[in-house]
Amino acid sequence: MQPNIVILAAGIASRMRTPRRTPAGTDARLLREAEEKTKSMIGVGMGGRPFLDYLIYNVREAGYTDVVLVVGEESAAMRAHYGERERGNPYHGVTISYAVQRIPGGRTKPLGTADAVLCAMMSRPDWAETQFTVCNSDNLYSINALRLMRETAAPCALIDYDRDALGFEPSRIEKFAVLQTDSEGYLTGIIEKPSPDEIARLRGPSGRIGVSMNIFRFAYDLMLQPLKETPLHPVRLEKEIPAALMLLIARHPRSVLTIPLAERVPDLTSKEDIAEVQRFLARNYPGFEL
Repeated sequence: MQPNIVILAAGIASRMRTPRRTPAGTDARLLREAEEKTKSMIGVGMGGRPFLDYLIYNVREAGYTDVVLVVGEESAAMRAHYGERERGNPYHGVTISYAVQRIPGGRTKPLGTADAVLCAMMSRPDWAETQFTVCNSDNLYSINALRLMRETAAPCALIDYDRDALGFEPSRIEKFAVLQTDSEGYLTGIIEKPSPDEIARLRGPSGRIGVSMNIFRFAYDLMLQPLKETPLHPVRLEKEIPAALMLLIARHPRSVLTIPLAERVPDLTSKEDIAEVQRFLARNYPGFEL
């Protein structure tokens, strides 16, 4: 039950900045911020609070105290908000540190989520022999989901979300990777872009399809080597956490427990999400204060 968490916030927000049809009524100020800021720092909350403040609130309420933000080389706005020191910035009941994920020469974007987690681990050798949670900065995971990750006794784990309860449109949900598990809920595989036949097979008698929304619990010493050895995805050319998990379970079967959960996970991926996220925060966090 170590209170350590890594929040991945170093992505370049390419989907947020891709021109596309934006729903009428989206705040023009927020559309400008979407072009200029890291997704999690867009001020969608009360009084222009950044989205990340709400995640950090849930993190704190779930019992975490030691937060590492994985950031890019240009992170001035985030550091101005959460503290300038590399390590140990006090922020409303948690301490915030940074791990910088640099873009290697010859590339235009970072090396992916597995590399981001490895950067965080290298910045915190004092976490060796402990467990820590990992999550995205552009999803608002519930206090319950975060607490489930902190309290699990499994060496590694992830939330297995009911695909039909997430509240996303079908075209979006169809792109999510589907989880395969054994009879006791241990991860055995991850299927990217599953076919209709694979979906039908995986539904089984209950009709439930489980997907990952990138919230994990990792044992530092168990995950270190798989993360170091994660290959580049042949198409996206990034090192991704699912590939690291496949390396892990190939060597240590039944080491990754999936924890079923059915609830909505607000997602701030593109400009199309801004107005809906604003409405969600207004409904669920009235009078929000950290």
